[in-house]
Amino acid sequence: MVAQFLRLKLTLLGNTFRRSPIQLVGMILSLLYGIGLAGLVATGLVLLRTTTPEIARTIVIVFGTLVVLGFMLLPLAFGIDDTIDPRRFTLFGIPTTRLAYSLAIAAFVSVPSLVITAFALAQIVTWSRGALPLIIALVAAVLIIPTCVLAARVSTAIAASFLGSRRAREGSGIVLVLLLALSAPFIAVLAMIDWQSQGLPIMRRIAAVAAWTPFGAAWSAPGDAALDRVDMALLKLLIAAAFLAVLWFAWRALVAAMLVRPQREAAARLYSGLGWFERMPDSPTGAIAARSLSYWGRDARYRVAVAVIPIVPIIMIVALLVAGVPTAIIAWVPVPVMCLFLGWMVHNDVAYDSSAFWTHVSANTSGVDDRWGRLVPVLFVGIPVILLGSVITVAITGAWANLPGLIGLSACVLLVGLGISSVISAGFPYPAVHPGDSPFAQPQAAGTTGSVVQSLSFFATILSAAPVVALILLGEISNPVWHWAAFGVGILIGWFTMYGGVHWGGRIVKRRAPELLAFTLQN
Repeated sequence: MVAQFLRLKLTLLGNTFRRSPIQLVGMILSLLYGIGLAGLVATGLVLLRTTTPEIARTIVIVFGTLVVLGFMLLPLAFGIDDTIDPRRFTLFGIPTTRLAYSLAIAAFVSVPSLVITAFALAQIVTWSRGALPLIIALVAAVLIIPTCVLAARVSTAIAASFLGSRRAREGSGIVLVLLLALSAPFIAVLAMIDWQSQGLPIMRRIAAVAAWTPFGAAWSAPGDAALDRVDMALLKLLIAAAFLAVLWFAWRALVAAMLVRPQREAAARLYSGLGWFERMPDSPTGAIAARSLSYWGRDARYRVAVAVIPIVPIIMIVALLVAGVPTAIIAWVPVPVMCLFLGWMVHNDVAYDSSAFWTHVSANTSGVDDRWGRLVPVLFVGIPVILLGSVITVAITGAWANLPGLIGLSACVLLVGLGISSVISAGFPYPAVHPGDSPFAQPQAAGTTGSVVQSLSFFATILSAAPVVALILLGEISNPVWHWAAFGVGILIGWFTMYGGVHWGGRIVKRRAPELLAFTLQN
């Protein structure tokens, strides 16, 4: 039975190389890159043999804990497709324990399993400093490899069972994006640490905790043996063995559940009423605004973009603080940056419509109505962000004299961005992710047009705010009254740019409606 599953896994692995020459070359290059990176890490573990046992133990524990956590969390975050899903063997009548065991053994035939095997063998070399550390390292390797493989199998089974619906996958993807974005300030701080003087103490504190967790216990045991802490080494091997047993029973239980449960389908949701269509005015602009508001509330492509916007200022603030920029200057960053990205969000809104754009063309909708309707969701979000964000900012800093200038700058950036986006989305749409696809998927046809259009619209918005920034600088240097001038100028520049952009973009939509419809249908 095990031999059959191994042959099946090898066949499936071999089939991945039966692709077009270009895809094959790209896959081989990616594989070589991954193997090379794993080789470098394994070499680093081997070189730790030349350091003191205490330093080597600290580094190995932190590294090993991250590896085990990666095997557990990445399948949950990315929803990896399982080529040997237990549900595919439901009708074969294989006993649950035998099937779970065979699938677990077959899981060793994979690139991640080879990588963790290389790491486990490398740590044996790290601790080849005496008979006892070497024996403990061998036992630890025997525990580490199946622990990582079973952790990945359990996570993959959980993802397949409970994150199978599109909404669940999109939700987990959004959480991943937020976590990655929130980790950026942490990474920036780590990059500024003087690792020669501060790095090792920080890693020691992390290792002191991780060594007693199921994720780092097996990696810690050989180091403890090298430091003559045999009792602690044996206890940590016991923790690692218990964790492996827990993973096995969890895997077997999941296999048993998956064999009797059909693949999870998304539950049908019942809606009553017309939603935003009941609340918006009975006009073409109101109908388009209602449709756009519905998209912003239900479409994962918009939700992901909106979820990331508040994170961008956090990253910038941390980077500026690390660089030593005064807080008085940093206070001008958060609200205008959020408004900048909000106004820029709809610069490719027509492409997001896909085939739904035919309703605009068939109804002979005015281009200006189309442009105004698409801006309503951004204004619904942007105006509260400007007012509340500006008040909160000056309340924290205590610089109430800056409030008019901050509102003027934020409003200018938002409204100018909307005006430019109204023209760009009509005149220069580029392929976007299709409705229903993952918001993290790549567009079906990519070229240089998209990146050029994004860059131009983005930087044009920033340049338009230059007069307002100049007035704010005068307010900071000479007289706070200039902040009121910045407020007025910012509102005027923003309003006229948005008004002109809507009408210009509306004329483009009216003139190019058939071409835009053909574009949305083909892309």
